[in-house]
Amino acid sequence: MTDPVLSNGAYDVPPGKLSVVVTYLEMRKPAALRPVPDVDGLTLRRVERPDLSWYRDLFHRVGADEWLWFSRLNLDDAELGAILNDPRVRLFAARKDGQDEGLLELDFRIDAECELAFFGTTRALIGKGAGRMMMNHAIKTAWAEPINRFHVHTCTADHPAALGFYQRSGFVPVRQQIDIEDDPRLTGLMPRDSGPHIPIFD
Repeated sequence: MTDPVLSNGAYDVPPGKLSVVVTYLEMRKPAALRPVPDVDGLTLRRVERPDLSWYRDLFHRVGADEWLWFSRLNLDDAELGAILNDPRVRLFAARKDGQDEGLLELDFRIDAECELAFFGTTRALIGKGAGRMMMNHAIKTAWAEPINRFHVHTCTADHPAALGFYQRSGFVPVRQQIDIEDDPRLTGLMPRDSGPHIPIFD
């Protein structure tokens, strides 16, 4: 079944729903690595078989509390552990001053592809070059495997600089969708004050 195609016009979003425009991007060959400023004390480490409470804390601080990342919040321990402990999923954390402040997750579970599943930093690292360092590592790690497609998606609830950052990093937009979901701030999944840049309609 193909996705419906909307005609021109404005459409009401039902109360209790969250609507975003999702942009899908891909890279078909390794992009050139961008210069990275020196960030004193910044390191990137591989995290294997992560503690789930550690992961959820970092996930919240990087994306959920501010940018309404909520897909992983629906998963119980068994479901989340099955993803993060899969050898085809690689997880990295950017660390500064003894605290993990960045999340990089690469998913190789589809043959010949790598998805940049989650990528971001807390406000402590935004604008300091950590994103470039993490992206360079992501590009090198992804294309070290026999893939022909490296892809990512972002949406209008995410950091406003995310789409431009992905394009400057070498990803090309290939598709857009309008996504409507139950607003997680109204279902009890997330605090009501999460994602204050996105209005709540209840």
